[in-house]
Amino acid sequence: MGRAFEYRKARKLKRWGNMSRTFTKIGKEITIAVKAGGADPVMNPRLRVLMQNAKAANMPKDTVERAIKKATDKDAGDYKEIVYEGYGPFGIAIVVETATDNNTRTVANVRSYFNKHGGSLGTSGSLTFLFEHKSVFKIKPKDGVSIEDLELELIDYGVDEVVADEEEIVLYGAFEEFANIQKYLEDNGFEINGAEFERIPNDLKEVTPEQRAQIEKLLEKFEDDEDVQNVYHNMKEDEEGDEE
Repeated sequence: MGRAFEYRKARKLKRWGNMSRTFTKIGKEITIAVKAGGADPVMNPRLRVLMQNAKAANMPKDTVERAIKKATDKDAGDYKEIVYEGYGPFGIAIVVETATDNNTRTVANVRSYFNKHGGSLGTSGSLTFLFEHKSVFKIKPKDGVSIEDLELELIDYGVDEVVADEEEIVLYGAFEEFANIQKYLEDNGFEINGAEFERIPNDLKEVTPEQRAQIEKLLEKFEDDEDVQNVYHNMKEDEEGDEE
């Protein structure tokens, strides 16, 4: 098992246990995708994969259709995807991905969370070297295709890690190769269960239980904010692997 998989396995955001927050997150992503590429999933590959994500999250079909219809309304608000980077207490690097229709509100909130919990908001791009931005695809195994053959085939499409169990295969690839990986999988008849982007830390920092408790208070503030889509950090999971 590679580093990306082990990190992902340990990192379970509390908000993903909250179905309504999950639906809100996917709904915003659908709005952004529709405004960028249109409401027809046949012509919009990003929308196609988000609809699979919605299905995997048990998001009702009519809720997905409402999100698509709402995004085509000329009066619908525009969400901008903005990434904030900073350091929490004890030097823990934190990347906060947001989708917001009011950047002034969002940046004020993000800055206040950092400041009130012993951290500081940094400049854009300041933590790029600490995280790898990855495309992550979950697909169903396909009869007659071995993991080894699939891995060899996908190397040319930017995939650098393949992890499989009996029910699902997870592919990790370069961020910029997302569209190429998706096209290969669709052209070759693989069923995509879901796909997303993740930021995998290059190194994890050890913290004490007391430090962890303080850092998690900050992470919870981010995750409770309606504008926040994802939060990534480089704090090492605890011994039970029950991080966040």
